[in-house]
Amino acid sequence: MAAALLHHHAQGRVRVTSAGSAPADDINPAVRTVMAEIGLDLTTAFPKRLTTDAVEAADVVVTMGCGDACPVFPGKRYLDWELTDPAGRSAEQIRPIRDEIDARVRGLLTELVPAPPS
Repeated sequence: MAAALLHHHAQGRVRVTSAGSAPADDINPAVRTVMAEIGLDLTTAFPKRLTTDAVEAADVVVTMGCGDACPVFPGKRYLDWELTDPAGRSAEQIRPIRDEIDARVRGLLTELVPAPPS
């Protein structure tokens, strides 16, 4: 959800990669539903394994309970977002998680790409 939301809000201003230390086999159908409700289509998205190369290439690494499973490189900015795992939850239970992720993504985006002076 975070990658899809950041990609959507950034509109090409940042490069977004999504991966997990222990990815599921498929995206939770309820996650697909709640993202579709806000106009984001995840039908072609699929879980990917986090690689050392992906972390090494990143400027900012956002983790969600990765712990010791995520590679750490000096000089990288790491953010660990403690969020409820949507796995096994209904769309009704996932909506607040989606909204929390959306708020965090929007905040991160304002740090990464400040608004131009008016």
